[in-house]
Amino acid sequence: MSGLLRIEDLRAWYGAAQVLHGVNLSVGEGEAVALVGRNGSGRSTLAKAIMGLVRCAGNMRYRDVQLVGQRAFRIARLGIGYVPETRDVFPALSVRENLALGERKGTRFTFDDAYALFPALKERASVKAGALSGGEQQMLSLARTLMGDPSLIVIDEPGEGLAPQVIAQVAACLATLRERGVAILLIEERLAIARMLDARVAVMGHGAVRFDGSLAQLDQRGDVVREWLSVG
Repeated sequence: MSGLLRIEDLRAWYGAAQVLHGVNLSVGEGEAVALVGRNGSGRSTLAKAIMGLVRCAGNMRYRDVQLVGQRAFRIARLGIGYVPETRDVFPALSVRENLALGERKGTRFTFDDAYALFPALKERASVKAGALSGGEQQMLSLARTLMGDPSLIVIDEPGEGLAPQVIAQVAACLATLRERGVAILLIEERLAIARMLDARVAVMGHGAVRFDGSLAQLDQRGDVVREWLSVG
């Protein structure tokens, strides 16, 4: 298995409860991969495992550096950015102060880049993050992650609770980042943003990847959609 990020036989636990059961997945340089599946399939746990936030075992390499057993801050310094579903902005700090917390000096992403990608953040640079809308907080969380100059972004449910026009704006930002060489591991329950990015799709179910291929290939696999994606 080759790629920027290579995951083989990854298992993860919350306490004594095993959630991931031998995940195999890769993300190439500059590639967008959408990880989809029902709630409880293990998608968010995989994101946390990549970032060193849950106990795991197996083989997980980023540019040939073993991630299993690494501390979260060391993983971030390797060039992996993480945008959690909870967004985790600092509500009492301004937009600019939030961005400054993610800044890594001498890198390709600057305040001007963040504001160019998300003009609304420039207009509200002095506003406290807690006063922003859900969509604006999502943009801020993503922009703050970019300030660390990642080569790979793991973004969990970026469209959750957002209006369609805001989802389209987030997707456009992710497409721009991909054009600039940033790889994306996108976690979402549906395929809305994945289709906008023309991402490769990995379908998770019961803690393992059950399908890995193109959107066109997935569209031909009614069995996969019925077994692992359909609701009701």
